[in-house]
Amino acid sequence: MARIAVIGAGMGAMAAAARLAVAGHRVVVYERGRTHGGGVGVFERDGFRFDTGPGLLRLPAVYRDLFVKTGKETLEQTVRLTQVDPAVRHLFADGTDVALPNASRAGVLQALDGAFGAGAGERWSDLVNRAREAWDATRRPLLEEPLRTDWRVLGSDPYPAAAPARRGWFGALFARGGPRVPSLAEVARRELADPRAAALLESHALAHGLDPRTAPASATVLPYLEQTFGTWYVGGGMRALADALYERCGKRKVEFCFEAEVTGIVEKDGRAAGVELADGTVAEADAVVAGIDPVLLPALLGGQEPWREGEDVTPGPGPGAGPPGRLTVFLALRGGRPEDAVHRTVVHAPDREAELTAVFGAEGDGGPREPCPRPTVTVLRPDDPAIRPDDDHEAVTLSAVVAPHGPVDWTGGEAAARGADWLITAAEAAIPGLRDRILWHEVRTPCDIAADTGVAGGSVPGPALAGAEGRYLRPANLTRLPGLYLAGGWSHPGGGLAHAGMSGALVAGLIVEGQDWRGSQ
Repeated sequence: MARIAVIGAGMGAMAAAARLAVAGHRVVVYERGRTHGGGVGVFERDGFRFDTGPGLLRLPAVYRDLFVKTGKETLEQTVRLTQVDPAVRHLFADGTDVALPNASRAGVLQALDGAFGAGAGERWSDLVNRAREAWDATRRPLLEEPLRTDWRVLGSDPYPAAAPARRGWFGALFARGGPRVPSLAEVARRELADPRAAALLESHALAHGLDPRTAPASATVLPYLEQTFGTWYVGGGMRALADALYERCGKRKVEFCFEAEVTGIVEKDGRAAGVELADGTVAEADAVVAGIDPVLLPALLGGQEPWREGEDVTPGPGPGAGPPGRLTVFLALRGGRPEDAVHRTVVHAPDREAELTAVFGAEGDGGPREPCPRPTVTVLRPDDPAIRPDDDHEAVTLSAVVAPHGPVDWTGGEAAARGADWLITAAEAAIPGLRDRILWHEVRTPCDIAADTGVAGGSVPGPALAGAEGRYLRPANLTRLPGLYLAGGWSHPGGGLAHAGMSGALVAGLIVEGQDWRGSQ
C-alpha cells in the first residue's frame, strides 16, 4: 500500500483519489479552501441554489465508469441524471429562433432546415460527419491515453476537409507539410454558408473559452460530442455530482484536510516524497498528485519546471495571454417557471467580431480591453424544485465568456455591475418581462473564480484539441520528477467535467500500472 498525497480537491483530483483508494492505496487530499469540488461550487441564498461552475454534463460515461469502478452504487443510483430536451435553443439578432433536440441527428437537420432554409441541415450534417472522423482519429490519444512523449504528432489538425489520405492517425493524417487545415471560423464560413449557422458552430468553441478565429478545425468535435452523446442535467445542480464524488471518496477511506495549503513538494532521492504545508508540517508520501494549475508548480518545486526531460516546448493553453474567464449572474425570480421554458438558451451577440475582440483581443494586442456590451449569453432555466424555494419562484443563471482579469479590471464593482446589466438585457430575449420578475441578483466575475480556485486571472480551462502545433494540448500527467503526477482541467486531457474526470483515471492508471501504461481499453 502506497501513501498518496493529493494537492487540491477538484473533480480530477477526487477522481484520481477514489480510484487510487480502491486500488489499495492510502490517499490524503490537501485542499487550501474550506470545501471540495474546485470550480464546481454552489451559491445558496433564500432557498435558491445556483451552480458556480458548469451547469450541464456531457460525456456522462466518464463518471459512470468512475462510479462503477469505485463502488457498488452506479452513477444513476447516486445522483438524478436526466437528458435535457431540447438540448439548446438559439436566438439570433435577426429574430431567428431555433431549438435543437437532444442527441438526434435527424431532428437537428430538420430544425436547421426550418430555421435557416432548405439545405442548411444537410450542410451541418456533412460537417458533423467530418467532425466524427476527427473524433475517431484522436479520441484515444486525446482522452483515453496519457499524453505521449511524442505529443508533437498531435500538432497537425485531424479535420479531414483538407487532410491528406489516411494511413492511421500516426501516419499521413498528422504528417507535417500536408495541406493547410483552416481555422474553425474559416470552416464555418466555407462549409455552412449561412452566417447564423456559422455563428452556431462558433458558439460551441466560445462556450469552451476558444477563439474560433484561431482555434483549429478539430474544434468541430465539440458540437459533434454534444449532438452524439447528449446533454445531461444533474438533479440539484452540478454541485450534487461533486458532493457524490466526495462521498464516494469518503466511503473508500480517502482522507481530506481542508484549509491545508501546500507550500512545497518534498523531493528525496530524486523523486517526489511528500508535501509541505503552510504551517510547516511535512506529510510524507510515495507519490504526489497535483490537481492544480501546473503554472503554480515551480513555486512548489523550488523554482524548477515540472515538465518532462527533453520537452523543449511544453504543451500550452493556446495562443494569447491565457484562456478567458466567465461572468455569471444568478437571478432569483418571482413567478413560477413556465411549462414551455427551455432549459438552455443561447442568445447570440449581434456583432461576433466585436465580441471576440473584447474577449480575446485583436492580433498583437496585449493591452487592456473593455468588456463587450452585447455578448453571447447562455441562459439556464432548470426545471428542478431542489434549486428554488417553491413553485412560485424560479432560479435562472446567466453567463458569458469574458476576458480574464488583467486585460479587464474585474476587481471593482463597476465592471461587474455593467456586465450584469448587459447580460440581463440580452436574456430578456429569452425571458420576456425578465427585469420585472427579479427579486435580487448576484454577480460572479473572473476575480471571484480566481479567489475560489487559485487560478490567476480566473481563467477557465478548455478541452485539449489536436492541431495548431500543439498549442491546445495540456501538460502531460507524468512530470520530470518521478512520483509527481498532474490531474485536473489544467493538465491532459484538458478542461470540462468529463476531461477532468478522465485526467483522474489516467493518473490512477499510471500510478497503479506504472508509467508504461498506455491508457484505458
